[in-house]
Amino acid sequence: MQVIISEQALEWFKNELEVTSGDHIQFFARYGGCGNFQSGFSLGVTVKAPEEEAASVEKDGIIFYVEKKDEWYFDGKDLKVTYDEEKQEVSYNYAD
Repeated sequence: MQVIISEQALEWFKNELEVTSGDHIQFFARYGGCGNFQSGFSLGVTVKAPEEEAASVEKDGIIFYVEKKDEWYFDGKDLKVTYDEEKQEVSYNYAD
């Protein structure tokens, strides 16, 4: 599994979550909501240091990651985070 972050998504995280070099952003499975990956679950995002990374990527000194305990949510596929210009928010999908 890989985590892929577009440059526009990176800028969104910097502005919206006020993260800087040295920070960590975790993507995790949460019960409920509407998500693109597993029925009955949605993707959560928090600023938190990792405990046990399954996949990660560093962009401008910021680490984006998924913990091993949440790896099941992505069903072995890569997570691609992009910026949706129309909605003016980030979008989470499987990588092609």
